[in-house]
Amino acid sequence: MTAPRPPAAVEVEAVTCGYAGQVVLKDITFQVPPGEIFFIIGGSGCGKSTLLRHLIGIHQPTAGAVRFFGAPFNHADATTRRGLLKTFGVLYQSAALWSSLTLRENVALPLEEYTGLNKREIEEIATLKLAQVGLTGFEDYYPSEISGGMKKRAGLARALALDPAIVFLDEPSAGLDPITSRKLDDLVLEIREMFGTTLVVVSHELASIFSIADRVIMLDKQQQGIIAEGTPRELAAGSRDPRVTGFLYRGDRPPPA
Repeated sequence: MTAPRPPAAVEVEAVTCGYAGQVVLKDITFQVPPGEIFFIIGGSGCGKSTLLRHLIGIHQPTAGAVRFFGAPFNHADATTRRGLLKTFGVLYQSAALWSSLTLRENVALPLEEYTGLNKREIEEIATLKLAQVGLTGFEDYYPSEISGGMKKRAGLARALALDPAIVFLDEPSAGLDPITSRKLDDLVLEIREMFGTTLVVVSHELASIFSIADRVIMLDKQQQGIIAEGTPRELAAGSRDPRVTGFLYRGDRPPPA
């Protein structure tokens, strides 16, 4: 007998997103298998970050379903929802570090919220997570004392604090120089290889899209939905939609090698 297929890490079915009665995206449907690096791409204002905020529960979809490993999330009761929150981590666009806390204290926050570990155990895990993102020696620094790239890595360490099966990243390369951005991409690949983590990345950065994305969906503002899905190179080579090729080529420039 054929073994049953494992459920998708992330399953989005006919989701509609919006604010104050205004629809931003409608009928969004896609699946992300375990261990995939999946990108949500598109131009400014197309709803990438809006979709992410609805997937992780900051906002509630007005229609449709979000599931993690087959378990309903947006329709779950409060207890189930809290349990599911521990299965994923989030790196926010600005890193969203608390300025009054050290890096170790920032990383410790989810551990304090969701575990019964004692202070020493929490500090040890937070130190380990910072080491995993290359911030050994910076545990007692404050966010104002480190660079933008280091803030992103510290935010990623916090997202990894609970050893989540899924990590969502909102524009992780925003504001970073190309070298720092590439190092962050390499770190994303290492996390997937080391832990089998599923990563869902919101981005418009072509270098990242073509270097680390296994598969992408592209959103369009006017259509309020998905206009393309596949690997970046398949879409760049085979799409006949000028919205897709215009985004991936950015004015007749070929995609990065």
